[in-house]
Amino acid sequence: MESRPLTRAVRSGESLVSACDEAVTAFAALDPGVAVFSNAVTPGFNSGFASRVPERFFAIPGGGPALFEAALHHAAAGGTAFAFVDASAVGQLSYGSLWAWLGATRVNVNLVARHAGLSSEGEFRGVAADIGTLRGIPGMTVVVPGDAPTAGESISVLAQVVGPAYLRVTDALLPRVSDGSLTLGRANELRPGNDLTIAAIGSMLAPALDVAGEFHRVGVEVRVLDMASVQPADSKSLLRAARETGAILTMEEHSTSTGLGALVATITGEAYPVPVRRVGITPVAGLSAPPGAVLSVAHATDEAWELLRMRGKVH
Repeated sequence: MESRPLTRAVRSGESLVSACDEAVTAFAALDPGVAVFSNAVTPGFNSGFASRVPERFFAIPGGGPALFEAALHHAAAGGTAFAFVDASAVGQLSYGSLWAWLGATRVNVNLVARHAGLSSEGEFRGVAADIGTLRGIPGMTVVVPGDAPTAGESISVLAQVVGPAYLRVTDALLPRVSDGSLTLGRANELRPGNDLTIAAIGSMLAPALDVAGEFHRVGVEVRVLDMASVQPADSKSLLRAARETGAILTMEEHSTSTGLGALVATITGEAYPVPVRRVGITPVAGLSAPPGAVLSVAHATDEAWELLRMRGKVH
C-alpha cells in the first residue's frame, strides 16, 4: 500500500479552531461570566469573539505566565475563562506551575491549545508531550476532538464542568467524521467490528476510519473508537474492546510514550492484558518532518496486520 500522510487534503475539511471560536462566542451570549484570554487574534482564532464580545475579550501578546494568571484571576472571581493559546506556551510551563495554577485551585480555566503535534504545513512543532503532562494535573479534564462538530461541542461541555480543562485542537482542516456528540468519560464507537480495535484521537481519527475501510475490503472488521475524552477516559469501552477483539491499535498525533497509547496500555494491562500497538510520534530531539515521514496509513496498516497475526486471525 502506498505510504501517504495521515492528515490529507483529498477530502474537504473544516477548521476546528474556527469551530471553537464560534462555540465560545455563542456560549458567551448565554453566560455573562464567560471571558476569553488570547495571545493572538487571527482569522478563526478568537476573531469572532473579539468582534462580537469585545468587552470580555482580553488580548495578551506573547501569552505565557501573564495570560495564565489573568485567566486564573477571572475564574477565581467566579467567572469561566477560556485561554486560547499555542500549545508551545503550555509546553514551556513547568509541571509545578501548571499544578499550582490549575491543579491546586480547581477553578474554571479552559485551555484551548493549537499548534500541537504536526502543523497544517506538515512541520513538527515540538509539542508532542502535552497530553501526558496535562492529564497528570489533579482534576484536569483533557479533550482531543477529531472534527469540527466535536470541537464546538467540547466548548459547550467544558464550559459547564467545574474545574480546569485542556482542549487540544489541530490547525489542519479535518473532514467531518462524527455527529459531534461528546460525553466526558465515554468513547464514541464510529465503526463496529470484532477482529481488531483502533482507538484514535484528534487528526488521527479520520485516518483510523480509512484504515478500517481498507480492512473491510478484505473481510476484516475493525472497530474504531473515538477517544476524544482522554481524561476522564472510557475504561469500560476499552476493556470491552479488549475482550471482544483481542488487540488494540492506538493512533495519535502525540508522543507514544505519554499519550493515548500509554493510557490504553495501562488500562488494559491492569485489568485485561491484550497486545497494544502504538502509532504516533516517537520523541526525537530536533525532529522536523512532514507528517507522511512520521505517521503514515501504510505504517498503521502494517501494525494492524501484525496485531491480527499475533491473535491468529490472519496468516
